[in-house]
Amino acid sequence: MALAFGSVTHNSNTSYLTLTTQPLNLITNHCTNLKFMFCGSSVSYGHTLSYSPQRASFATIVCSAANKPSSSSEISSTAKIRSEVLSPFRSVRMFFYVAFIASASLGGFIAATQLIGALANSSRASEVPDILKGLGIDIGAVSLFAFLYFRENKAKNKQEARISREESLSNLRLRVDEKKIIPINSLRGFARIVICAGPASFITESFKRSEPFTESLLDRGVLVVPLVTDGNSPALEFEETEEVKQLATRRKRLWQLAPVYMSEWFEWLDEQKKLAGISSESPVYLSLRMDGRVRGSGVGYPPWNALVAQLPPVKGIWTGLLDGMDGRVL
Repeated sequence: MALAFGSVTHNSNTSYLTLTTQPLNLITNHCTNLKFMFCGSSVSYGHTLSYSPQRASFATIVCSAANKPSSSSEISSTAKIRSEVLSPFRSVRMFFYVAFIASASLGGFIAATQLIGALANSSRASEVPDILKGLGIDIGAVSLFAFLYFRENKAKNKQEARISREESLSNLRLRVDEKKIIPINSLRGFARIVICAGPASFITESFKRSEPFTESLLDRGVLVVPLVTDGNSPALEFEETEEVKQLATRRKRLWQLAPVYMSEWFEWLDEQKKLAGISSESPVYLSLRMDGRVRGSGVGYPPWNALVAQLPPVKGIWTGLLDGMDGRVL
């Protein structure tokens, strides 16, 4: 037995975890197969782990994690730029709101000094009603433009947070086949992703409910990502008989994507549930537009019939014309 302590150092996009175990006489002399238990964030697929004995009294373990996406709670510069592009006149409006607030505040300050002078001088008593009227207008203007500014700023922060969460989602990885792993953003413009997240039984039932809509969903570019949260394997059975061989092939295509680097998926999912005030145990679904933005989400099974009714086909005479008609962005 040995107790290990360590430290984390950062280098560019790679984090190095160095663990030192003492004593090592028993390990180096009698053990060839070493096992280590980590407390904290788990070492998941895609991380490298190496062990190198230095002297008879200690050893160093280096664990590197590269290209880990930043937390969606941090607003990146890319998210801010995208927010500016989506709302190009917001900054102009906010600038004028600040200018009007400053102007009205200055007018209110001048009116307040005039009111004090008029109240102190009885010969100017006739000016008091007009001064009060002007002061009231200035106070009302400050209140109005301050309200508009804070409402605009709240909308800006909400939009940037949404875009940042979408960026984090777009960087998550999917396995297309045994040799190909891609980020979600590689499917922008080609597919409408539907994420089903829940226990294996939830995934199995979602799979069964999607069967009558297989052809229609594929015609609309829908691809499903089953995210199993309880560690069990869902029963996704594809019949290989000659009668339904073509349907089985289509269903495999609909459900061909599989999430990888699961710790990153679970971290993202837990954060979204917290923001939405949903229990961490609740099964949920989330659908994306063709451009990668979120168009719908909810607790329970995906509404396959509603997706078929609302989404336009990706082929035929409507190709390209209705690409932006995926529904409003949440």
